[in-house]
Amino acid sequence: MSTYMSKEVREGLKAAQIAALKKASRLRVLVGEQYVPVLRLWKDGFAVEAENAPVMRGLVDIYDGGRHIYQCLIVASELDAGEMCYEFKRNTSAQDHAPLDFYREIEAPVGLLE
Repeated sequence: MSTYMSKEVREGLKAAQIAALKKASRLRVLVGEQYVPVLRLWKDGFAVEAENAPVMRGLVDIYDGGRHIYQCLIVASELDAGEMCYEFKRNTSAQDHAPLDFYREIEAPVGLLE
């Protein structure tokens, strides 16, 4: 049995794999006013489809569906098999409330009644 595949078959398989990753992933990155689907996310970066990816550099936001999960400072690292990979320079978890500017006692009352 031969393990040789023609160029068209390899390209078709890669296109099908990228389409499956786009369909399965809820992650997306916000660049300016445009959302781009994230194919893969790992500790030090993420990958998007190279064909439709705008030029991304600097501060971007990553969402899981409608929930903001990260604010990242990124730089493009490499083009790999139809995916554009980006590395994080800084990756900060998004918070839904402002940080406290004072120390809150663990045993402090929640409210005071008059």
